Amino acid sequence: MSQTVPSFTMGVEEEYLLVERQSRDLVTEVPDALMAECERRLKSRVSPEFLRCQIEVGTGVNDTLHGCREELRELRRTVADVVNAYDLAPIAASTHPFAAWTSQKHTDKERYNVLARDMQAVARRMIICAMHVHVGIEDDELRMDLMGQAAYFLPHLLALSTSSPFWRGENTGLKSYRLAVFDELPRTGLPEMFESWSEYQRHLAMMVEAGLIEDASKIWWDVRPSARFPTLELRITDVTPRLDDGICIAAIFVCLLRMLYRLKRNNQRWRRYANILVRENRWRAQRYGFDEGLVDFGRGELLPYSELLEELLDLIRPEAEEMGVLAEVSHAREIVRHGTSAHRQLKVYHDALAEGADTHTALQQVVDMLARETLIGV
Repeated sequence: MSQTVPSFTMGVEEEYLLVERQSRDLVTEVPDALMAECERRLKSRVSPEFLRCQIEVGTGVNDTLHGCREELRELRRTVADVVNAYDLAPIAASTHPFAAWTSQKHTDKERYNVLARDMQAVARRMIICAMHVHVGIEDDELRMDLMGQAAYFLPHLLALSTSSPFWRGENTGLKSYRLAVFDELPRTGLPEMFESWSEYQRHLAMMVEAGLIEDASKIWWDVRPSARFPTLELRITDVTPRLDDGICIAAIFVCLLRMLYRLKRNNQRWRRYANILVRENRWRAQRYGFDEGLVDFGRGELLPYSELLEELLDLIRPEAEEMGVLAEVSHAREIVRHGTSAHRQLKVYHDALAEGADTHTALQQVVDMLARETLIGV
C-alpha cells in the first residue's frame, strides 16, 4: 500500500446555460465583451464551453468543502451579474426545457473545432451541462484503485442530482436525459477496471499512438483520473440549480473516497461488481432518479433508495464528522424528501398545464424557476 496519505483537497466545476430573459430560450450569439468581463472579474476560474450558450466555472483547490461553497457562491453571483447586463440569466440545469440544438453554434477554439469535426452531429447535440468534483489523491496507484471501488456508488450520486427531464420541449420520461445525450460520445459511461496505474497508462498510450485520441482528456468516463490534476474527477452528476444540493453531492463523494481509503488502511476493500450490474443501477438512476430504488448487489435485491441512502450515510459518518460536513451529507435526506430539480421541473410543468397554460408557456415557467433557483443562497 502507498505510504502517501492523500490530501483529499477539493475543487468543483459547474456548467451553466445562458437564457434570454424575454424568450427564455438559449442565447445563440454571446457578445465577446460578456466573456471578457467574466474573465476580467474571475480570471482563470471561468471559461467558454463547447457551445456559445454555455459557460463553465471552476473553483480553485480547496482544503475544505466550505471553501468550495464560498467560491461557488461568488462564481454564480458574478456570472449572473455580468450576463444580466445583456438581459440574460444563467441556469444551472443539465438540459434546457425546450431549446433546439440545431440553432446552436460551437465556440471557435481549436479544441472545440476539432471536437465538432470529429464528432459531427453527436457533438452538436451537446447542449447539456454537468457538475464535476475533483478530489486530490496524489498517489497514482491509489487513485486507480479507489476509482474502481467508487464506481459502485456512481448511480447513487446521479440519483441525487437529476435536473434534465426535458429535451426539445418534450417530457422525456427520464430524470437525467443529459446522460442519454452524453453517452452518444465514445469513451463515456462507467470506467474501465484496471489492476494498476501502469496498466491504465499502457492502454492510454496505445490509443494515443494509434491516433485515436490526443491525450487522457478525451476519456469522458463517469469518474476518471483527471488529465490535468492528481485528482479523481466525478463526472456522472447533473448540475444542480440549488447550490446546497450540489455541495451535498460533493461532500458525499469526498467522504466516500475517504471511507474507501480507511478500508484500505485496514486491509479491507469495497467489493467490485462487474459493469454489467452497476450499469443497471446507472440506468435506473437515469430513468427514475431515486423514485424506483436501486439494486443492492450484496443482497441481490431491489431496495428503496431511502434505505440505501441511510446505509451510505452510516458508512461515511466517521469521515463526515472528521471533515465537519455532517450537515452537508445529511442534506441528501432533504433531497429525497422534497425531490431533485427534475421533480420540481415536472411539477411546475404539470401544474401550469393543469391551470390552462399551453405547452410552451408551461416550459417557460420551468425556465423561470430554474433561473430563480440558480441564485438561491448565492
